[in-house]
Amino acid sequence: MYLIGLTGGIASGKSTVARRLYEHGAVHIDADQLARRVVEPGTSTLAAVAEAFGPAVLRPDGSLDRARVGELVFTDDEARAKLNAIVHPAVRELSSRLIAKAEADDPDAVVVYDVPLLVEASVDHPFDLIVVTSAPRKTQLRRLVEDRGLDPMQAEARVDAQVANTERLAIADVVIDTDGTLAHTMSQADALWLRVVEEQRARA
Repeated sequence: MYLIGLTGGIASGKSTVARRLYEHGAVHIDADQLARRVVEPGTSTLAAVAEAFGPAVLRPDGSLDRARVGELVFTDDEARAKLNAIVHPAVRELSSRLIAKAEADDPDAVVVYDVPLLVEASVDHPFDLIVVTSAPRKTQLRRLVEDRGLDPMQAEARVDAQVANTERLAIADVVIDTDGTLAHTMSQADALWLRVVEEQRARA
């Protein structure tokens, strides 16, 4: 198995790169999806979140009110740390199981673990390669406003709540610059795939 850790700031083109690698044949594991799964109704993680933040974070149907939690944690470092201390270990455990399953299904699998908070959550899976998607702050803000419909202040809060890009770049083995055209981003993802295939071949 070849394990890629894919990270990058919000609206930095991570999903585009992940999708391209998936098209080439990679197994894609999305940490954001896992973070939703671990707080589904009936899970111990959801119970712990409700206990820490009060019943107001639950909807009438018992599911997590993600918007309400977002309001609580985006501007409050202490609240965010408290939430992460509950959710991150559950995501870590689930991602470990899924990565192990991908390897059991195909020992030669290329697994892309798409994890926005790779730095913040100190994700320490045994990655063969860490790939960082990078775009300037103004590009991130424009995408959040134009593509995702956030108002400019919300967009700034989202970008500023994340670790500085310099910290991500410091751990990168490969940086994909997503500030140009879509074709430029895709060609870098294609080159990355070729590199991985060659490295796997060399190992074999």
